[in-house]
Amino acid sequence: MARQLGNVKYKGTIGDIRHFKIKGLKGNFAGLNGGASAEQIKSDPAFVRTRENMNEFGGCAAVGKSVRVGLAQLMKQMSDPQLTGRLTAIMKKINLEDQSEARGYRAILVSTQSKYLVGLNFNRNSCFEGLFTAPVEVAVGTDRNTVTMSVEAFNTQSQVKVPAGATHFRLVNAISVISDFAYNASTKIYEPIDSALNELSNITYSDYIEVGTTVSDPISIISTLPGSPTMTTDDSLLSCIGIEFYQKVGANYYLFSVGNSMKIKNVF
Repeated sequence: MARQLGNVKYKGTIGDIRHFKIKGLKGNFAGLNGGASAEQIKSDPAFVRTRENMNEFGGCAAVGKSVRVGLAQLMKQMSDPQLTGRLTAIMKKINLEDQSEARGYRAILVSTQSKYLVGLNFNRNSCFEGLFTAPVEVAVGTDRNTVTMSVEAFNTQSQVKVPAGATHFRLVNAISVISDFAYNASTKIYEPIDSALNELSNITYSDYIEVGTTVSDPISIISTLPGSPTMTTDDSLLSCIGIEFYQKVGANYYLFSVGNSMKIKNVF
């Protein structure tokens, strides 16, 4: 793939070269036209491995989408433009771990391979640990439908990296269910094994904390799934911790569109 460095900008193709942009990246890119036709890829025996890879890739994309949908309320201010691709890549690693199904139909078992998700920052350019250095712990309830986020006393001047203009911030305790996914031979797509609970979520916030102060009392933020459902072995509970920055004007708090951060602290 080539990158255009000059000042000439254009759309379309020149000869066998096509030109395009990539979301989240600056500049114009170029690549060769051509390749196999859609019909060849669908039916030609030479492309059997391609079809298998495409099938599993679609499943991995579906699981990644479920993560984003469950936490949709936070995605706009917490994620970077490449999050979708990074989640799909993680799900592909999980997909490759399944040894029970044939290639092209391997399940995506987050419940047994959650290690790949733990520590994921939704915005790789704004890592949670770089903004908030006070120790944070999360503890799950016995039924796996409640998570308590605990933070000891801390100093906002030395333990919070505050973007210019922010006057307050809030800590975020977000939980979301992600089901294992399996290939459905009838519908010919990957589907959640537990569709009833997949993407079920809850987001809870701390009080607004003023920048420049010392928080002398420990903070405890409890987040519980709506209806306190019974989790199955096919379900995983994503435990996410985050921080959002605000500017107070009069009696109103205005959320910053950038500078916020969230990560997957653990998966239960």
